[in-house]
Amino acid sequence: MNNVTLRVYSFIDSLQPQLASYLGTSSQGFLPIPGDACLWIEVAPGMAVHRLSDIALKASNVRLGQQVVERAFGSMEVHYRNQSEVTTAGEAVLREIHADVESRMACRVAWKEIIRAITPDHATLINRQMRHGSMLQPGKSMFIFETEPAGYIVYVANEAEKAAHVTLVDVKAYGAFGRLIMMGSEAEMAQALSAAEQAVANINSRATH
Repeated sequence: MNNVTLRVYSFIDSLQPQLASYLGTSSQGFLPIPGDACLWIEVAPGMAVHRLSDIALKASNVRLGQQVVERAFGSMEVHYRNQSEVTTAGEAVLREIHADVESRMACRVAWKEIIRAITPDHATLINRQMRHGSMLQPGKSMFIFETEPAGYIVYVANEAEKAAHVTLVDVKAYGAFGRLIMMGSEAEMAQALSAAEQAVANINSRATH
């Protein structure tokens, strides 16, 4: 498969409780649990993800939690309790498309912001949208973060949850941009933002710029 572009290759060593639960609510496949290792891959063209999911599942014991095939991009998420199984699956995919981790696209931060003391009207509007996470509470601060490519937002969300006492409101990991919404105090949101920025730096230290 020489015509496949590796957009996202994002390994997560241990899914945090809120993110694991969130992925479970939106998953059409097998549900991850907290502590599972996880791999999110995004490729172009989109239909190539079917073949790559097949390769990953046959090469290891991973479970397929998510597969999204869009017009331009295809995404897949696999997970397993044992990290070595997940890395084996990833290595098989990389071999199939003649790529390595450094072949992945760099992560661009399209937007980042902390909005303090959310109003009731604003909170209600967000809570009534297509949301799989917690409710946004009026008076709390809201942290929003947007990445390109979209799939990197899962790693960013996991690192932010590791670093700060946050409430996960929403994560969108496919489409043109990945979007994250978290809630907490101003101090907690500042910690989450710092962790998110470090997560992007970690990605870009091993990526094609």
